[in-house]
Amino acid sequence: MILDVDTLLDRRRLRRKLTIWRTLAVVAAVLALGFLLSLGDGRMGLWSEDQIARVSITGTIMEDREQLKMLQNIADADHVQALIVYVNSPGGTTTGGEALYDGLRRIAEKKPVVAQFGTVAASAGYIVGLATDHIVSRGNSITGSVGVIVQWPEVTELLEKLGVQMNTVKSGRLKAVPNPLTKATPDALAVTTEMVADGFAWFNGLVEARRGITIDDVPGLREGRIFSGRQAKQYKLVDAIGGEPEVLQWLTTERGVSKELKVVDWKPSQANTWGLTSFASEIARNMALGSAKGLTEALTSDSTLSLLSLDGLVSVWHPREN
Repeated sequence: MILDVDTLLDRRRLRRKLTIWRTLAVVAAVLALGFLLSLGDGRMGLWSEDQIARVSITGTIMEDREQLKMLQNIADADHVQALIVYVNSPGGTTTGGEALYDGLRRIAEKKPVVAQFGTVAASAGYIVGLATDHIVSRGNSITGSVGVIVQWPEVTELLEKLGVQMNTVKSGRLKAVPNPLTKATPDALAVTTEMVADGFAWFNGLVEARRGITIDDVPGLREGRIFSGRQAKQYKLVDAIGGEPEVLQWLTTERGVSKELKVVDWKPSQANTWGLTSFASEIARNMALGSAKGLTEALTSDSTLSLLSLDGLVSVWHPREN
């Protein structure tokens, strides 16, 4: 059978339309898959069941945009009834601790937030605990180490032995100090000491305001000592000894959170973990949260390089080796 030209053109147009609709169907299926996956971990979704969110703050604390975005999502999620913050960190940058503190306090304005200390929750790790409404610590957790530190090596004598001379031209005597390539001047040490004192006063203020104590009433606290969990409870640096069962019991008895709620782990988005499902889940998450930048952020955000540096004031504890 010979088809006329009009019939052939109509069939071609029909095939093009079918191709377009099939493509849209595939895209919709991928987005739906990502949406369902994101529902599975309880992080978001229009039909998510009520839950208790749990986040883990581990390792070196630094300011992490994805982590802070996650905390904001928890604050905005109506189906999240409470937050458990598991802390196992020796600390990190003071600004990282400050950012987490602010993010957790925003959540605490809307729902109860409680901390559970693991092996160590010291310095900036303790700042995280200060942001919560209640702190539960293991009896042998290491905590405290309230303070701020700035450290830098000085390699001037090594350079002299190698026959290396550093020449510097700068706009002012306090520019780029302290500097490991030059001997620290009294002015440089004075400025650095003043900056550390300012950070320390801020940290002390948080402890006194959040724990209802006076720094000088706790032996060694001003000097930056560490405490076991039992010692910390004695000095009111933490509220209770135990683990997650004690955390859940406090949420139930003191804040009226249902003991039937499931505890769901929330994690920051990992844009550098690729694959069809993770890509679709990230796009769907951003779309469901009303972000018009979902695709752009999924393609361009990467926090890996930020882990390679540790700059600024540091609030961290670590045991020294002889």
